[in-house]
Amino acid sequence: MRILVANDDGYLAPGLQALVEACRGLGSVDVVAPEQNASGTSNSLTLHRPLSAFKAPNGYTFINGTPSDCVHVALTGLLEHRPDLVVSGINNGANMGEDTLYSGTVAAAMEAYLFGIPAIAFSLVDKGWTHLDAAAAVARRLIEQVVARPPAQGAYLLNVNIPNLPLEQLREPRLTRLGRRHASAGVIRQANPRGEPIYWIGPSGSAREAGPGSDFHATAQGHVSITPLQIDLTDHASLPGWQAWLDEGAVR
Repeated sequence: MRILVANDDGYLAPGLQALVEACRGLGSVDVVAPEQNASGTSNSLTLHRPLSAFKAPNGYTFINGTPSDCVHVALTGLLEHRPDLVVSGINNGANMGEDTLYSGTVAAAMEAYLFGIPAIAFSLVDKGWTHLDAAAAVARRLIEQVVARPPAQGAYLLNVNIPNLPLEQLREPRLTRLGRRHASAGVIRQANPRGEPIYWIGPSGSAREAGPGSDFHATAQGHVSITPLQIDLTDHASLPGWQAWLDEGAVR
């Protein structure tokens, strides 16, 4: 068993160390992570400059790029072997609902999935690393289970969110769908030392669609949320309507 571990909080993040330790004993473990925190970089690849890979004293490899860069470089030239599984995290904060579109943690796992490799993204619901040990234990159990009894033929992509609770207080995992958030708060406007305006992206919105079956609902009840993801963004339900629109001569 060959496992590649990545994240978006950077190679020094406690969540990365916890996930690496959770994988110990399951096979050979390689770590390729960003040099710095790369949260919110989504699936971006660095194409305007070359990337450099460095070896940290703890044996981790870190790259001066995005989480997707790390997995892409690892799979296309850095590693001497193809991993059997890629795991990403453990992220410092939730990746639920629309978070998955922006998340570097999910993007690292998705990059592996694009290469046909099973991948799992792990996140703690609240920031601050509280009960990180419990999250690592959950990750270990889930990895052991999917390795022993794969849930699907071929590659799969799972998004796992773990409430910040002691292990004995965590409730059984729930299979969930992505919920929805309200729009994020407005930008925070400040001035730089020269008096020029600068803008900070505002915080994420609160849960808007958080009914039963959603990731927000499950984690709020103390359950570990497991959401299978896919790449296809096509709005299949609307295709007939758009086809009728075209047939009526809307575009010539």
